[in-house]
Amino acid sequence: MTCQWAFSVRTANLPARRADFPEIKRMKEGDSVQEDTEHVVQVQGLSKYFGDFAAVNNISFNIRRSECFGVLGPNGAGKTSTIRMIYGFSPMTAGQINVFGRSITDDWREIKSRIGVCQQENTLDPDLTVKENLVVFARYFNIPGKRARQRSEELLKFIALSQRSEDEVSHLSGGLVRRLVLARALVNKPELLILDEPTTGLDPQSRHQLWQRLEELKGKGLSILLTTHDMHEAAYLCDRLIIMDRGAILVEGKPRELIEKYVGHEVLEMGNPGKALRDYLETQELIYEDLGHRLIVYGQKGNSIFEEVGRDYCRDMCTMRTATLEDVFLKLTGRELRE
Repeated sequence: MTCQWAFSVRTANLPARRADFPEIKRMKEGDSVQEDTEHVVQVQGLSKYFGDFAAVNNISFNIRRSECFGVLGPNGAGKTSTIRMIYGFSPMTAGQINVFGRSITDDWREIKSRIGVCQQENTLDPDLTVKENLVVFARYFNIPGKRARQRSEELLKFIALSQRSEDEVSHLSGGLVRRLVLARALVNKPELLILDEPTTGLDPQSRHQLWQRLEELKGKGLSILLTTHDMHEAAYLCDRLIIMDRGAILVEGKPRELIEKYVGHEVLEMGNPGKALRDYLETQELIYEDLGHRLIVYGQKGNSIFEEVGRDYCRDMCTMRTATLEDVFLKLTGRELRE
């Protein structure tokens, strides 16, 4: 039987560079633990090394209660390594993680009982029915059998799977599987829900259905930690977010504020630009990217230079649109393919 939780607390094999990390103050035995009323997660100086490779390199951030906090980044940026350390699956090389004001190193059993994790992979048990997957998983949290069945029925109704409760998991579509994995993560009524790319591979209808459920949960006070490659999803769901690359945090803030700060309000995309356009842009105080076959010009709403560029240099293949979080992401992390 597959179990979603695989907590492991063990001593890490620290590389020789461990001594180079800044000293992190840890709680001493006998110190009282005060529940943090503002933050559900506090990360300080967190690092994860695999040999000499820094998957996560000395990052710090906080997640407030009842907010959706996003972690964005290209493949290999350190997103999954970060969240796996937060829910105790992977030991940290250095740093401090407090969840609900408690150390993930010392109090992981209590933390485990108060969080839910929705992983990228389908870890449902194929030998059990839809409802049985929820009932059996509830037993890991010592939920009595009768209450486990009631809770399972509530969650199946919440994700609109009541009519499929006796079906085998193998008969579900990809979208239904993701909804069931989300329901399973909610069995213990968590205070923090951790979602690792929850809508990967879903069709638009399934993706929006899942977003609606997450919005309902956040409206009831649930804190959410989300990793995603879908910039529209991040902008739609996240109150605040960080963008990571190569193990480090590049920026942190609210989606709209990051868009305004780094790319402005509007974007002009121009195909097949000529030398005259490039020469003109060099004389103007505009932020733009030259991709060779295409120019991307960023600016504020109502910028008259946009009108001049459009009038004098746009013959065809020109598009004016509102700036998005994806523009910020690509501007900061680059557009080149990586190994």
